[in-house]
Amino acid sequence: MPVRYYDWIAHHARRTPAKTAVVDLGSNRRFTYAELDARVARLAGHLREAVGVSTGDRVAVLALNSTDTLEVQFACFRLGVIFVPLNSRLTVPELQFIVGDAAPKLMIHDDDLAETALAVSRLCSIADTLRYGPGGSYEQAIASATPLKTVEPVTLDDVSTIMYTSGTTGRPKGAMITHGMTFFNCVNLGGPAYITPSSVLLTVLPLFHTGGLNCYTNPVLHAGGTVLIMRSFDPGAALRLISDPAQGINVFFGVPSIYQFMAQHPSFETADFSRLVIGGVGGAPMPIPLLATWEARGVALQQGYGMTETSPAVLALDREDASRKAGSAGKPVLHTEVRIVRPDGSDAEVGELGELWVKGPNVTPGYWNRPDANASSFTDGWLHTGDATRVDEEGFYYIVDRWKDMYISGGENVYPAEVENVLHQIGAVAEAAVIGIPDPQWGETGLAIIAVKPGGNLSEAEIHAHCAANLARFKCPRLIRFVDALPRNATGKIHKPTLRQTFSAASATDLVQKAS
Repeated sequence: MPVRYYDWIAHHARRTPAKTAVVDLGSNRRFTYAELDARVARLAGHLREAVGVSTGDRVAVLALNSTDTLEVQFACFRLGVIFVPLNSRLTVPELQFIVGDAAPKLMIHDDDLAETALAVSRLCSIADTLRYGPGGSYEQAIASATPLKTVEPVTLDDVSTIMYTSGTTGRPKGAMITHGMTFFNCVNLGGPAYITPSSVLLTVLPLFHTGGLNCYTNPVLHAGGTVLIMRSFDPGAALRLISDPAQGINVFFGVPSIYQFMAQHPSFETADFSRLVIGGVGGAPMPIPLLATWEARGVALQQGYGMTETSPAVLALDREDASRKAGSAGKPVLHTEVRIVRPDGSDAEVGELGELWVKGPNVTPGYWNRPDANASSFTDGWLHTGDATRVDEEGFYYIVDRWKDMYISGGENVYPAEVENVLHQIGAVAEAAVIGIPDPQWGETGLAIIAVKPGGNLSEAEIHAHCAANLARFKCPRLIRFVDALPRNATGKIHKPTLRQTFSAASATDLVQKAS
């Protein structure tokens, strides 16, 4: 069987067949590249012969992290079929919209999410399903299938994956990911993340998200390295695995909350990070104090920036600059163009805030079934990211905040991420988020929602005093709310739509009463 240029697993099965490709920490299974290649071939054979999928069909997966999901991805690649990973935290109504939009021919799921997957399948009239796990139909299919003999000839421009956005600003959009986007992301991240055949990655982010799948799971497999898949993130287990010399983990990636939870774990101070070549972070602005906490343990976290629609890498900070340029997302990766654009469409000057636009072979061709979103999201091939950004005189980019999270207080723009960074300087603060709420005097003002560290004590007066000493008056939040924990989405990002829904109306009423 010929090896197509997009089939990394078959390539490494020929070159290094006995090398460990993937380890499933949830089931204690491990597969060499030869074994993984054989499983992918049999799964692809089953999908073609038993299910009858053909080029352009969709296959959906609803499961917690498993190496099985990577097999589905690569089987879809061989068939010219589109892989649709589904957010495991969504409800049946939410998934019904997404699955109805993608219209997959097959639903693959695990035991934990079987009830939800089958309910969605019934509602969306999906006749065929496969279940992961010992004795499940997925393993039975692989055991009985004839390996695929003929691989579908696809191009770099063909769609390989549809990855749905969170839908926080409306109904979810399915970003179309091409084979070329995935390839260029492997190339773009390979250098800054020092990914080689010797890389051993611990994947803790969900594989339905671009962070879990592409930072750096696919790039490490593309290079012929080894990937350990954690079923769901546990900070203590992650620290234990990284510290274990037998695992040999030297690559790690997480969103800020992942690093925060690990830093707050009792074993953080004694964990062994000496083998880590790269500790990557992205997905949200990283608090400077948290960067300093990890640097004190000898790990200079390398920040980066990307989004689902850009496959995801856009900016990356080199290891040598991680400390000197803490807070920066770095410079553009190799095969990517960026601009910072004013509201009138002209380019911003150095130091001036504008919206980041991205162009290149790593950018989505558009959204599935959404011509309206395609029309509003692109200008002459440039993708509007929606992120407020500036660049310094050395060419380092800083993601200030989402445009939609900015609020205007007394005519001045306030970016919550800047305020949150100041709040994180307070030692007792475990988590902090700021949202804008209506204010009868200033139009809008800030509301800070704060979770205090266990055993810590913190008063509103202390918070107000700290903000007054470190922020301009218009940036200081007028109201403080304490919570046990902040709501987060499946990747660990703070979910501000939930905070707005929970706190905005009542807090705005408090301000009106104070003003009167």
